[in-house]
Amino acid sequence: MNRVTVKSFKVIGISIRTTNENEQAAIDIAALWNKFVSEGILEKIPNKVDNTIYSIYTEYESDFTKPYTTVLGCKVKNLNEIPNGMIGKSFKGGNYSKFSTKGDLTKGLIINKWMEIWKMDLERVYTADFEVFGEKAQNPNDAEIDILIAVK
Repeated sequence: MNRVTVKSFKVIGISIRTTNENEQAAIDIAALWNKFVSEGILEKIPNKVDNTIYSIYTEYESDFTKPYTTVLGCKVKNLNEIPNGMIGKSFKGGNYSKFSTKGDLTKGLIINKWMEIWKMDLERVYTADFEVFGEKAQNPNDAEIDILIAVK
């Protein structure tokens, strides 16, 4: 883990409101990813900065045990053109703790890392936490994903 400062950014993508209670998020976020891939959302996002995919957790009702919104999308230059069925959001950035995890995405790589993070004393601010699926995430059997957690 290391501390980083994230600059403000804008994202266009698709979203779902979910909760970690009763493992509902695992079902909802898997369905969101399925929609993202099957409907070719990546190709439909206008003004992309690049093809890096961000899975963002925001609009927390309280902490990670209560409902929140997951946004799956890409950083964009502006929010001038938001396609039907998608949303555009601006994030302020700020101080973050950055974690990297490497391994097989099909074997719980991400949720296992989150379970470690949830046990840590990080002084989280619950503004916007996110996972970064860049070039190193292309091979699902040997992916490297960064997880950034907003902190004080």
